[in-house]
Amino acid sequence: MKNTPVIQALREVNEEFKRLEQEHRELDEKILLFNKKSFLSSTEEVEKKRLQKLKLLKKDMMTSLIMSYKKQIATKRAQ
Repeated sequence: MKNTPVIQALREVNEEFKRLEQEHRELDEKILLFNKKSFLSSTEEVEKKRLQKLKLLKKDMMTSLIMSYKKQIATKRAQ
């Protein structure tokens, strides 16, 4: 994810966001290890797909937190 002011703020105030971001990064590293192999066994292929889905889930969860945070900011400004 891009390093925007909203993401920076979430990193500072939201432990869940920091945890999700770290887990997302770790999953990315694991997937990269699979991508470096010239051949994957069927078990490895299944694991790679599982990790990719999990990584996408983490990204969706972070996006949801970002949207909620932006909504909070907009609501505070409107008051």
